[in-house]
Amino acid sequence: MSSTGSATSPAAHAGALSDASADVIVVGAGPGGSATAAYLADHGLDVLLLEKSAFPRDKICGDGLTPRATKELISLGIDTTGWQRTKGLRIKGGGHTLQLDWPENDAFPSYGMVRTRAQLDESLARHAQSRGAKLEERTSVTAPVHDAAGRVVGVTAKKVDDRGRATGETVTYRAPVVVASDGVSSRLATAVGRHKREDRVMGVAVRAYYTTPKRDDYLESHLELWTRDDAGNRILMPGYGWLFPLEDGRTNVGLGTLDTTAAFQQTDFKDVMRKWVQDISPEWQLEHDESAGPIRGAALPMGFNRSPLYADGLVLVGDAGGMVNPFNGEGIDYALEAARIGAELIAQAHARPDDAGRERVLASYPKVMKDELGGYFTLGRWFAHAIGNPEVMRLATRYGLPRTKLMPFLLKIMANLADPRAKAPSDRIITALSRLAPDA
Repeated sequence: MSSTGSATSPAAHAGALSDASADVIVVGAGPGGSATAAYLADHGLDVLLLEKSAFPRDKICGDGLTPRATKELISLGIDTTGWQRTKGLRIKGGGHTLQLDWPENDAFPSYGMVRTRAQLDESLARHAQSRGAKLEERTSVTAPVHDAAGRVVGVTAKKVDDRGRATGETVTYRAPVVVASDGVSSRLATAVGRHKREDRVMGVAVRAYYTTPKRDDYLESHLELWTRDDAGNRILMPGYGWLFPLEDGRTNVGLGTLDTTAAFQQTDFKDVMRKWVQDISPEWQLEHDESAGPIRGAALPMGFNRSPLYADGLVLVGDAGGMVNPFNGEGIDYALEAARIGAELIAQAHARPDDAGRERVLASYPKVMKDELGGYFTLGRWFAHAIGNPEVMRLATRYGLPRTKLMPFLLKIMANLADPRAKAPSDRIITALSRLAPDA
């Protein structure tokens, strides 16, 4: 790595309140951060993975993993024995129900999965440890460290307790490359002036866990989101709802909406969800699992809503870089893809013999990511603006769902499951549209 600002002190053991150094520091042990750390360790680099919480810990998410995410988990080498598998997606709306299997092609497996984030994230973090990454939990990163030229060459952090309260002195960690995988608010990205782009779609999701006697191997999506006013009158809200079954007799129930809707700022979506759940088909017999916590919400940063994805020693991965699909709110698969791509480039940079060569390789990361996903994310952004009016979604659902030959194509485009090498018309159309659309 670059000699500029590199640390000379030896790496400290986990938990030590003294300066430590590594080849790469990864901040945040969510899917993107842990996968990045695992890949980097596989490349033989010395990696520090810093996580502000202690595992297991919860994150707000739908927990659904499409075949695209499943492919990335397989590539990473994660043991998914016992995880809930899904055959496809059941769509409800406009008085219609359509059940679609995940598409069969050479690019992706024909199944998805559901796994709570408490379980998924710990599995990925422990996998990174098993590959050689040094994981430090309850380590809250407070700021980047810069060298004289303004390059990020490390971070400062504090050890914290289970309530996030500092328990000791500030620790300085140094590395010539820092990966920010610290979530939608990304303290590191914000600290270096990479603020959220106002021309990008932002979503919000709320979810909770419910017990149910129903056993299902399909994700269920409700494209019409009905709630009730104080007088009991039904009101169509913007957004969609979901029920994603787990292997333990529970289901993840939630809803999502976009800031392209007029009601985005004025609506209590937790209340909308409570009323929507009351009207879900009695066959589910949903009972709120109080032990798993109340209805909770989180923001969904979409379509590369921060840029640049790399500059001056700081790489953005996952939600920190706005890597959520505007079509459906998925983020895990794209965080895992960015981890794989980013780690490969960091390893290539590490092997270059001079600073200029190393920086040139690192600086290619934004282009590689946008070549991979930029056009597709632009299509998703256009789609998100189109459905901002709930009446548009209602009409599309009423007249689109009965067209059973069209819906598999729409599933393939919304879940980004087209095989770019396939000759099937649907795959070729989606690939062409993504290439023709301007980069996000």
